[in-house]
Amino acid sequence: MRRIEQIDPPPALDVDAPLPAPSVEHFDGLIASSAAQWHVDKALVKAIVANESAFDPRATSATGAQGLMQLEPATAAELGVTDAYDPQQNVNGGTRYLRGLLDRFRGDTLRAVAAYNAGPGAVEKYGGIPPYAETRAYVDNVLESYRRYKLRP
Repeated sequence: MRRIEQIDPPPALDVDAPLPAPSVEHFDGLIASSAAQWHVDKALVKAIVANESAFDPRATSATGAQGLMQLEPATAAELGVTDAYDPQQNVNGGTRYLRGLLDRFRGDTLRAVAAYNAGPGAVEKYGGIPPYAETRAYVDNVLESYRRYKLRP
């Protein structure tokens, strides 16, 4: 006769435990789709997401910006984003906003990225990247990420 060993039951799930953040690759298709729809380089969109939220769709800034592309509530509303924590709505809205900035600054990626961080009015006021340490560091970081994502197949 075979002896049956007792197996311990699995531990109970902690429903209050934070969910692990999805991997970077988890959002590749979504980023590529939104980038294609709005005619923005997918590596640039990915660089913005990396620097805004580190690919955490639940990210919220101290100023209330939300989701992967850190949309401010008023900007999200203007873009028709009803749930800024929904990755698809957020990336689509953020990419659409970035497209508008690229158009406004005639394709100037540096100015568009600076405007994504500091606002288009600040970029226009200073005729380029504003002299804010945070914005200058942001532009440098986004451009470095952009270069890295362009090199990856």
